[in-house]
Amino acid sequence: MRIRSKTPAERHERLKAELRIRGTSLAQIGRELGISGTSMSLVGLGKHRSKRIERAIADALGTTPEKLYPERYREGGA
Repeated sequence: MRIRSKTPAERHERLKAELRIRGTSLAQIGRELGISGTSMSLVGLGKHRSKRIERAIADALGTTPEKLYPERYREGGA
């Protein structure tokens, strides 16, 4: 699954919608990880990086962080 949108804000909204469809949310994932909702949103918006949060979001969506955030996982990159 790739969430393609023109802006980070649009992609963030699509990400939240996909999570809702699957019966969860960034806030719920954050609670399970013991991480604030603000931190979850900042990672979802692409303003901060956290491999742990990216992995948890990707797992909830049945995909990988590399597919969900391709710009963050370019070949030879992080």
